[in-house]
Amino acid sequence: MAKKSTARTQLNPTRHGLDAETRQSVVELLNARLADVIDLELQAKQAHWNVKGPQFIALHKLFDEVADAVEAGYDEIAERAVMLGGVAVGTAQAVVERTTLAPYPVEAQDWKNHVDCVSTALAKFGTALRQAIEDADELEDAVTADLFTEVAHEVDKYMWFVEAHRG
Repeated sequence: MAKKSTARTQLNPTRHGLDAETRQSVVELLNARLADVIDLELQAKQAHWNVKGPQFIALHKLFDEVADAVEAGYDEIAERAVMLGGVAVGTAQAVVERTTLAPYPVEAQDWKNHVDCVSTALAKFGTALRQAIEDADELEDAVTADLFTEVAHEVDKYMWFVEAHRG
């Protein structure tokens, strides 16, 4: 895995009620989870495109739903970073550098492998979101904590849906 970047971007002026130091910390937290959620969307798409086997149609549709659901989450996460005067960092290079998810095994084709890989990625991201909720609470940013809670709810729901195929 590539070295994690710790470079801080300068905040844009805003009349937001949170102080600049808190906003900076929250923007970094948001960007960390943004990298994960973009990676998660791409992993779900990888499974969607390549799944094979007797569960094909159900999983093909489900993995596409997962990708769509997490895309909505990453748009909210990115926009929150900008609302706070930050920059949403969602380039492919930044995602590769910053994601905490394990790389998706591109050789996976069997439906059971895809179910395992996608549910593992969902679980890892869900754990990171729960930590982000705590971190946002410690920074006294209830709005960001609520955002992470909404995204975590969707991630938990889709993990349940995917894991239901494990049998």
